[in-house]
Amino acid sequence: MFGALALALSACSNKFRTYNGPEVTRVAVFKGRREMYLLHHEEVLKKYEIDLGFNPVGHKFQEGDGRTPEGRYLIDRRNPNSAFYLSIGISYPNEADVARAKAFDVRPGGDIFIHGGPRKGRDRGGKDWTAGCISVSDRQMQDIYAMVRDGTPIDIYP
Repeated sequence: MFGALALALSACSNKFRTYNGPEVTRVAVFKGRREMYLLHHEEVLKKYEIDLGFNPVGHKFQEGDGRTPEGRYLIDRRNPNSAFYLSIGISYPNEADVARAKAFDVRPGGDIFIHGGPRKGRDRGGKDWTAGCISVSDRQMQDIYAMVRDGTPIDIYP
């Protein structure tokens, strides 16, 4: 009886999935279409509908602008204990982002992630609700967290 209960509980609560399929070699985000693709070279492995920052049009320019960056970055970290349901980090800002912000005497911001929904006590607030991150459902984030490795390129298009 204990074994059956433990198995049932682990199936319901396991946010750390495993993935043994083809390597995700690139993530492609199309902001205008609100779509994200996990690719193995040119083959689409998964497609997701996404939410973006609260001011999604244009490249992220400064901290607090609500924009999601555009360009090529890398997945550079993961946080299983973030304020949102799992998260994987995007290497924004890069050197060009920092230089652009410095030229206008503003801070470029940072902490841009792909993540699930907010933890308890926080609200999504409708479509395009993040501060500049890319959001998917919690279930989708479980798969993304398992499939995408640190060092994977991510291309974010307008």
